[in-house]
Formats: sequence, structure tokens, C-alpha cells
Amino acid sequence: MGLKRVMLIHNPGAGDDRQPTASQLKALVKEAGFNVSYLSTKEKDWEKAIQRDVDMVAVAGGDGTVSKVAKRLIESNVPIGVLPMGTANNIAKTLGIQDLSITQLIPSWKSARRLKFDAGIARGPWGKQYFIEGAGLGLLTSAMPKVSKNKTLATLEDTEVKVSYAQQLFREHLLDAPAIEIEAMLDGKDISGSYLLLEVLNIQYIGPNLLLAPNLARNSGEFEVVLISAKHRKKLHSHIKHWQDGKRVPPRFDTHRGRCLTMQWSGYDLHFDDRIWPLKEKKKLQAPAAIELKVVPNASRFLVPATIHDLQNLARENTGKKFKKHGV
Repeated sequence: MGLKRVMLIHNPGAGDDRQPTASQLKALVKEAGFNVSYLSTKEKDWEKAIQRDVDMVAVAGGDGTVSKVAKRLIESNVPIGVLPMGTANNIAKTLGIQDLSITQLIPSWKSARRLKFDAGIARGPWGKQYFIEGAGLGLLTSAMPKVSKNKTLATLEDTEVKVSYAQQLFREHLLDAPAIEIEAMLDGKDISGSYLLLEVLNIQYIGPNLLLAPNLARNSGEFEVVLISAKHRKKLHSHIKHWQDGKRVPPRFDTHRGRCLTMQWSGYDLHFDDRIWPLKEKKKLQAPAAIELKVVPNASRFLVPATIHDLQNLARENTGKKFKKHGV
């Protein structure tokens, strides 16, 4: 069945000032032959307005917006077309489309492949919630609020500069980040220990393009659980510096594959995608408590151009060039 009815979800605040406007995006989608309805993430309760009776949902925004949409569409079979307009674009990197322009991606939807994408579900004192990118505790969780509130970062406009500066902030936070004692079992195997970072990943990158799971497949039916202890503090610091310098050096830390992780929560903060738990209003929750994270296989469908390798080569050839049509 062809794709005709497109719901376009747009975060106008994503990325830098080079991103297209709402009217430009709608014009490009219509020109490609689709019927388009538009929803801005600036609207109140926009997530509840996401429709499941369309042929596809297009997301023009960053990882936070893509993750929110994907969670609303889990197990709906409605495919998602990503127009990467954020800062990190970790999901687009995992899909291999981060270097493609919107003028290449939009027309490709009609013949695109549907890639299956695993998700995760977490159950604990809050009830349950899905996550698309990853969940964890330690360094990323404690650094995320500080990075998001950094005034200098907020003034930067160029996305590459923002990523590099955010990586610098993570490096600085790493210097005195404490290790956390964790009681945890992965598929029945004891992985308890004292860790600077414990991340349960569905994708290869997390945060500001931190390459923590380079060998992870998006639909393997397993998480990649990355464990970094205090003795590897300098090694992680060195890896982040390499990534800052544009060197995609694969990390060599303790990693495990598995489908179900159980932890004893002792009061530490966790993150699920870009959301920190416990929320301030729930700080009164009593520890210890059991937390379970499980894989939801093939939870989402993402659209990737059928001729992606040809388009990637073209994107590399066109690096630095601008598409002038519609002012993009």
C-alpha cells in the first residue's frame, strides 16, 4: 500500500537557525505527492494529538521529539520518517541517514524500506514507561540536567559546535562523578558492582554523540548494557576527547547483551531517554524497590531510503552545498 497521508510533527526550536520553517517543510512534503497534516510540538498536549490512522508520521526534530513520537506509536505499525533537525541526531545516526538532506529524504519515503526497531519498557515504582534510545544511571543521568541548563551552550547556534561543547561538559563532569553501587541481574547473570556509568542501550550513540555501543544492531532483540567502573575513568575521558576531535574510536568497556535487566533501586536517579526519574514530586518514594527493564522486539518501524548508499555518496559529494528551492 502506498504512503499518501502524512502527519508532519515539527519541533520549530530544534537544531540551529539553518533549519527550514514549517511552511517550507509542508511545501516540500506536498510537492513530493503527499497529503500532509501538521502538528507543532509547541502546541499544548501535542503528543496526545498524534494520529494512528495515517499512512506515516514524519518527525522534523531531534532525538527527544523522535523518541516521544516513537513511544506513542509502539506496536501500531505506522512507519516513522525522520527528518534529523536536532543537535545530536543519535537515532538518525543509527539509521544511517544523518548526512542526508530533507530534500533527499522526503521524496524517498514512497519507495523506502521499513526498518524494524527495538524499544525498551521499564517497570518500577512509577508504573511503566517505554524508552527508545536508552536508560541508565550514573554519569549521563547526573550530567544531563547540568548540561541542559548551561547558559553558554544555550547561546550556541551551530549544531556541531553545540555537540562538541556538550561533550566537553560531560568530560568535565566525569572528573569527579561518583561511582554508584548497583545490585543488578541481566538474564539471570549477576552484574552487580560499583559503576560510574550503567547504560542500557537500544542504539549505538547516546547523549551528545557518545559512541558507547558501536556493534549494537537496532533489531537484535537484545539490549547492549555498558558498564564503566571508576578504574576506567581516564579511559572514558580519553574516548570523549577523541569523539570531540571527530575521531570515532570504538570504546572498549565491559559490555553485555541481554533481554531483561533487573535492579534494586536504592534511591539513585535514572534516565529513560531524556527524562530523569524520580521526578521531584516523587522524591518521597521509599527505597529499596525493584526495577525491571525488558526489550520490546520490533516495536517501531522507521523509513530508510531504499537507495541509501547512493544517497549517502551523493550527500558526501554535496557537503557544504545548500539546497535553494523553497529557501531551504
